[in-house]
Amino acid sequence: MATESNEQKSRYRQYLEMVTGPLEDKRRYRQYKARSEQLPADYHTAIEALQRYMMFFGPGKADSLLAMLEDLADLFEQSAANGTPIRAVVGDDPVEFAEAFLRNYPEGQWISRERERLSNAIDRVTGDKQ
Repeated sequence: MATESNEQKSRYRQYLEMVTGPLEDKRRYRQYKARSEQLPADYHTAIEALQRYMMFFGPGKADSLLAMLEDLADLFEQSAANGTPIRAVVGDDPVEFAEAFLRNYPEGQWISRERERLSNAIDRVTGDKQ
């Protein structure tokens, strides 16, 4: 009877994760959000702005995105602890900082796949690649 109950729970969890996504990813995201909320106000505002940008242009896979956000939290926590000014972290151009940061996480980026798809299509029609 206990085995049947465990099997039902396992099936229920599989169904739940199919509908809502992996529970481990949700836990990691909540931990990231808690970490970012513990930052001083200016650092928190900056990391939220970067997160928003990176959600649009970053990895499309949850595990890659979460790894990137966790690394971003590490950077901002260390910077806040050391008293490093935000401008010293992101530089004069926050967009360039975000783009450079994103280049470290190419796996799962939808834009990378689309760039490759475009290049391959043009190469095929021009005969440059077979």
